[in-house]
Amino acid sequence: MKSIIQKEVLIIGAGPIGLACAIAAQKAGLDYIVIEKGVLVNSIFHFPTNMTFFSTSQLLEVGDVPFIAHGDKPTRREALEYYRRVAESWKLNIRLYEAVTAVSPAGARGYHVETEKGIYKTNHIIVSTGFYDTPNLMGIPGEELPKVKHYYDEPHPYVGQKIVVVGGGNSAADVAIETYLKGAEVTMVIREDGFKESLKYWIRPNLENRINEGAIKAYFNSRLTEIREKEVDIRTPEGGITLENDFVLAMTGYKPDYPFLSKIGIKIGDDALKIPQHDPQTLETNLPGVYLAGVVNGGMHTGRWFIETARVHADIIIKHITGRG
Repeated sequence: MKSIIQKEVLIIGAGPIGLACAIAAQKAGLDYIVIEKGVLVNSIFHFPTNMTFFSTSQLLEVGDVPFIAHGDKPTRREALEYYRRVAESWKLNIRLYEAVTAVSPAGARGYHVETEKGIYKTNHIIVSTGFYDTPNLMGIPGEELPKVKHYYDEPHPYVGQKIVVVGGGNSAADVAIETYLKGAEVTMVIREDGFKESLKYWIRPNLENRINEGAIKAYFNSRLTEIREKEVDIRTPEGGITLENDFVLAMTGYKPDYPFLSKIGIKIGDDALKIPQHDPQTLETNLPGVYLAGVVNGGMHTGRWFIETARVHADIIIKHITGRG
């Protein structure tokens, strides 16, 4: 039988906000542990290899550790190094590659948290799981084929390939431009009649010029209806078409891990935003002693919270836990 490890606070997720929560708990003298199913700052690790953040390095700082970048906007590689340095500087108690499998009440107060490697008894849980691990699926035949990618890393695999990029936001625009410049034949499929208003101002003209000159083909008010090994079907306002195709890069966005949240007992809003139930003042959920930190608070509104705006969640939660809020 596995031994039970006692902790006052258990944090699920070792992203930037999970690290901020750990630092706040450590400052408050609380006995805590961070459980992470993947690598340190797992979501950032899975960002595109050449990605640059929108924010400045200063806005991404946690724990009063300076973030020095070579340019105005830090890169993914610099962020990985920075958050590793944060974890080392504070000597944070983090267990990586350990997924939470169950959460259950433990008597009148507290919870048992089971993982693949152990069982923890804790009075407080902070869920800081983000949303990048769960893509929005298209729900069409062929989406399960290996040629369909919901995550983009770098352009090299698509050199000389016929690719379809799904989506009208920043991720889709970046992928379309970058793969086109490396020699891919790019077709974009966008559900709306135009690109999202939030599209970065410095990439919009470049993308629109490539579309206007015919270098990149774009179908607006359209959607994929089926994917096969060597072709795809697209429904457009003019009717259905079939294109030869090697890869589909579905940049359709991401969402919180709702099955996990529901499994541990957190109620989910029944409207389109599907915001997990929580008190906006304390961030405590419908489960006493269980809190939400970071972008997971926004539900399907994944653009509501960012690292720079959600850093305050750590202090809000720890102050409530210690009674100083």
